[in-house]
Amino acid sequence: MIARLWRGWTSPENAEPYERFLREQMFPSMQRVPGFLGAQLLRHEAGEEVAFLTISRFESYDAVRAFAGENYEQAVIEPEARALLSRHEERSEHFDVAIET
Repeated sequence: MIARLWRGWTSPENAEPYERFLREQMFPSMQRVPGFLGAQLLRHEAGEEVAFLTISRFESYDAVRAFAGENYEQAVIEPEARALLSRHEERSEHFDVAIET
């Protein structure tokens, strides 16, 4: 299993709309990707920003490519999400899951 990690930040007022976009649009659309196993959204309020970490799980790197394309390390940021983010990482990190309980 492959875990794809990516970070983005919003203003406090955009945090709820960003979460709603992910919950109602982005994550459901990812369910259609062959080999997509699920996602988590972690949230941390950090003063004047709200930090988000997404952890998406895929069966294989082929499944990651089915989601993100051949340049799979490039972040996938939908226009609606981009409008809500104050800053974000341009690249995602990928890890082989060694242990899952």
